Amino acid sequence: MTDHAEHARELFFEGYNCSQAVYCAFCDIMETDIDTAAKISSSFGGGMGRLREVCGTVSGALMVLGTVKGYSDPKDPKAKTEHYHLVQEFARRFKEKNGSIVCRELLAGVEVKPGNDPEERTPEYYKKRPCPNYVYAAAKIVEEMLEEK
Repeated sequence: MTDHAEHARELFFEGYNCSQAVYCAFCDIMETDIDTAAKISSSFGGGMGRLREVCGTVSGALMVLGTVKGYSDPKDPKAKTEHYHLVQEFARRFKEKNGSIVCRELLAGVEVKPGNDPEERTPEYYKKRPCPNYVYAAAKIVEEMLEEK
């Protein structure tokens, strides 16, 4: 079986944003090509387009859970409830491990370039960022949850 967590971290170091790294790491089980997956998840990096809201790793992880375990029938309240519980469980686990699911809170104390534009990926960028750890953690939690259910 693929080590999705390690693959997600590798994708982040290749330059994919945090959301893309997590979502694209699961292309094999979602039966999605990486270009499509990267486009779908591209808006959620930096806490949604660098707004520093919900962490992109969380968004990417939830997109994986939706793709693999989501519901599609709007008239099936049981399926909706079960899926929302899955989402809540992921958030609980991520928050328990990392303290928050909000990008700005996770990056508290990290010097970030002000403004709206993404930062250039340099060795210094990677040294100061905890993001590779969050990418790994989110993907690991998804792996665990998919194995459980």
